[in-house]
Amino acid sequence: MSTNPNEWDRGGNNMTITATRAEFRDAMAHLAAAVSILTTDGPGGRCGITLSAVCSVTDSPPTILACVNRSSAMHDVFVSNGRVALNVLGGDQAELARHFSGATNVAMDERFAWNIWASAYPVPVLRDAPVTMTGTLCGRTPMGSHSVLFIRVEEIHVRGDADGLVYHNRDFHRLGS
Repeated sequence: MSTNPNEWDRGGNNMTITATRAEFRDAMAHLAAAVSILTTDGPGGRCGITLSAVCSVTDSPPTILACVNRSSAMHDVFVSNGRVALNVLGGDQAELARHFSGATNVAMDERFAWNIWASAYPVPVLRDAPVTMTGTLCGRTPMGSHSVLFIRVEEIHVRGDADGLVYHNRDFHRLGS
């Protein structure tokens, strides 16, 4: 059996992994994922970014992870500020996801000027998001082009009557409740 991490052993037959970035991205496009906007505000500035690479880590203490491209100008703002909100989007918020993905070229300041934000938090929280979680960065691990940001969740709000929004096959899709 090979000890090379670039080879798989299937029934005694070694297969070299030949996946390219393009093949990997095509495969991941078929993995439906919830859509969120990660936001922050503080000394480093205010920003937000659309993410689909988010998941729970543990419930004791409540911790989630979010993957952010290290080449993004917003990466260092999240790290510098240390406080974030994860705003899980509802089925009717696909256009908002497009704005925060940068696809619509709406300036960051304009996005935060819209009357959609709750004002009672130190970081931007979407008033109509089905789920919001605010917390503090408690760890960061670089992995390839991205950082895996670990967020200790301190406050959670759930609105149970909303449809979900997922990203699948390079487009947003509404999931009924």
